[in-house]
Amino acid sequence: MLKRPRGRVEIVYLLAYCAWLIFANNPVLALQSSNYIIDEPTLGSGGLDQSSSSNYTISGATNDLSIGNASSSNYQIETGSNTTPDPTLSFSISNANADFDTFSPTTAATATANFSVSNYTSYGYVVQIFGKAPTNGNHTIATMSSNDSSKIGIEQFGINLVANTTPTSFGANPDNGQFGFGSISSNYATANSYRYNDGDTIAYASKSSGVTIYTISYLVNVASITPGGQYTSNQTIVITGTY
Repeated sequence: MLKRPRGRVEIVYLLAYCAWLIFANNPVLALQSSNYIIDEPTLGSGGLDQSSSSNYTISGATNDLSIGNASSSNYQIETGSNTTPDPTLSFSISNANADFDTFSPTTAATATANFSVSNYTSYGYVVQIFGKAPTNGNHTIATMSSNDSSKIGIEQFGINLVANTTPTSFGANPDNGQFGFGSISSNYATANSYRYNDGDTIAYASKSSGVTIYTISYLVNVASITPGGQYTSNQTIVITGTY
């Protein structure tokens, strides 16, 4: 008896850091003369009072004059309370398992997975995807090496990172609501157009960015002669900071 194929894509996320140099600040000397000394000089809207213990410090300030991001095509500025100048790159996983329903030569199978990325005081990041298409024993479903639409009855495995309406309504556009500047690579940014190549760059940010939430939309079509059984795929997302 021929088993109907089913599928699962399991996503693994890795974070790759590029090296950067951190230079220690020179100690600030107190303003003084032979008769007077000022040991708490400050430039700005407030300063740091010497009210502290081994566990706590009180910061004296007059509130932030402005908060948020302002940018042009070449420059950007982040305003608000003091934060660390050290570059950081972080990510989180909302849904790492993309489970398909039963594969059928008469119906396309779809699934989604979610992840988010943020980077601070760097020049952005790139997101790459690695791994094989769903495989069962010696049979691997054919990948869509160039952009194409869903075609029932033909083996296809492809993804994009946008909201789609065909073969059904699924997926989502990137959510940049938390001061994010993330973008999708052009090959994966068109609704109802799918593609998959091992090692492709699927998303990026060209400058410092808050949180961007990405949704990967997965598409699988099978043929009538596709072997039945359990199909699985282990994929890896690599996020590299462009410091």
